[in-house]
Amino acid sequence: MNWEEKYQKGEAFWDKGEPSPPMRQYLERHPVRGRALVPGCGYGHEVTLAVEHGLDALGLDIATTAVAEARALYPKLADRFVVGDLFNPPEKMRGAFDVVLEHTCMSGLHPTLRADYRRGIDLTLRRGGLLIGVWYIEPDLAPGDEGPPFPFSVSDLTALFAVGYEIVEDYVPDVAFPSRAGRERVRVLRRLG
Repeated sequence: MNWEEKYQKGEAFWDKGEPSPPMRQYLERHPVRGRALVPGCGYGHEVTLAVEHGLDALGLDIATTAVAEARALYPKLADRFVVGDLFNPPEKMRGAFDVVLEHTCMSGLHPTLRADYRRGIDLTLRRGGLLIGVWYIEPDLAPGDEGPPFPFSVSDLTALFAVGYEIVEDYVPDVAFPSRAGRERVRVLRRLG
């Protein structure tokens, strides 16, 4: 997937123009503090949500256009949006985050890249830190659909983080964007060690 091309063409179909309702609800109910990373931040909605809830948040995206749009949408937070690769984060980001907020990044990645995603989380999230995810659970693709989002089941999620993480919370949220109702799962993981 050429993410830069998608953003240049205005084809960011996953963007809903506001933060994830389940992520908003989670942060309202659970005071989380520290430095937070939002991988695949896109237009930056979850970064602004994190900052509103007291986190020192940074958004990372591989698409230059996405980062430029995030900076334009949220000019007061412009320095919080960075172009970069989660799979090979800059040295200053390694082990630097207390929290990673996941929303739509993982589901946009081809299944062959899931181990790279996990490695990126391991590289950026400090031991004892939280991975707070609104995971888009899509067990099957519609006929003729190639993804993204790619098939991703609860068992896939469990397997991906089976070693080195413990489940802190896990539930199907009662709030969602209409097209995602019943298709998301909030799972919070703590990195062990």
